[in-house]
Amino acid sequence: MKNLFNKNIATFGVAGNFTGHLEQAGEAVDFVNMKTEKANAPKAIFPTYLPKTSASKETPDFLHTFPFDSSKIIFPAGEEKLQIEPECALIFDAVWEEDKLTNLKPLVFSASNDCSIRKAGAKKISEKKNWGPSSKGFSDNLIKLDGFEPGCLLDDYRIASFLIRDEKVYSYGEDSAVRNYSYIYDELINWMLDKFNNQKDEGPAQDIHSYLLESGRPEKIMVSIGATRYTEWGESNFLQNGDKALVILYPESLYSKEDIIKAVETNDLDSPAISVLSQTVQL
Repeated sequence: MKNLFNKNIATFGVAGNFTGHLEQAGEAVDFVNMKTEKANAPKAIFPTYLPKTSASKETPDFLHTFPFDSSKIIFPAGEEKLQIEPECALIFDAVWEEDKLTNLKPLVFSASNDCSIRKAGAKKISEKKNWGPSSKGFSDNLIKLDGFEPGCLLDDYRIASFLIRDEKVYSYGEDSAVRNYSYIYDELINWMLDKFNNQKDEGPAQDIHSYLLESGRPEKIMVSIGATRYTEWGESNFLQNGDKALVILYPESLYSKEDIIKAVETNDLDSPAISVLSQTVQL
């Protein structure tokens, strides 16, 4: 369907919504002092982009740079360890009652690369996420939702990711069902609403409610709802100049894992049922 994504949409990511990812990324230690209601609960929501308004004072200035590109990743100067973060992303209608975000109504979903720098010393998650234009990815092929509950269209979708280097295809993230996120559907929405309204500026997390208010209470919000675990190869291999990073959301009722691997190898991914994000890495 027509791409709804634009610079008026505030964008965020969810940290720790697939068990094991934070440990693989070396980031679990950042959250050691953050308490969650359930052992498998996500840890925090972090900002990746916020529209700038005349009221923007507390929001870090780098978060006003639009970082999304559907065709390339520009490697951050001075950094060495950059990884694909394969995710399902959703765009929501945001419902406000005065200063409180009271509901998130899911509209569409898409493949997303919440690309991240692996570096020690970053105080906030967002510092490793937005380093300028073309630092993140969002597919141009958005798929309309028919609901947001068990049994809906999204229940049929899986997340796969690959890195193509020197014409060889490597599986980068574990092929994972969207329904197997730790938090999904109503549980995820309720958790996000709590975080958007009440998350404190502590540890690697930020007070995102104040950022949303400064951005004029955005009518739409995009959230990448969590990165999958890496394959053994993906965990230990970082992006290089000329690599091609792919994140693919596909319906398992129509395609097998082997079908998707073959489609990547033959560059035959042109299907309206598949959301594909393909980005070339550039220094």
